[in-house]
Amino acid sequence: MPKVQVTSQNEIDVDDMLKGVAQLQNSELDQFVEEVVALRAQRKAPNLPNSEVELLQKIGQGVPSEVRIRLAELKIKLHEETLTPGEQVELIELTDQIEQADAGRLDNLILLAQLRNVSLDMLMEQLDIR
Repeated sequence: MPKVQVTSQNEIDVDDMLKGVAQLQNSELDQFVEEVVALRAQRKAPNLPNSEVELLQKIGQGVPSEVRIRLAELKIKLHEETLTPGEQVELIELTDQIEQADAGRLDNLILLAQLRNVSLDMLMEQLDIR
């Protein structure tokens, strides 16, 4: 198993690091993931212009895990036909929120494709986005 070296000069297994990450609160985990995505983007292209870096960071941001978890819970209730009217309103609001986030992500992908002078399909292939 790979190991990483931390500032204290101690080596820990990646599995142990993941166990530590698993203890984070959802908001802390979201922030950690965003920072990892930004680090990955920086390593893939360390000399990108700031405009591209900002777009890549926006593209990499997802909807908070609490929102996705709640949406999944509500979809189960919808499938089981146990959704209350209030939960139905919440389901619609969360769905709208995710759709708006996805639309913003798509806008940023289009902007980045234009900056790089490539098609959207080509950019998504380059970024390994499906």
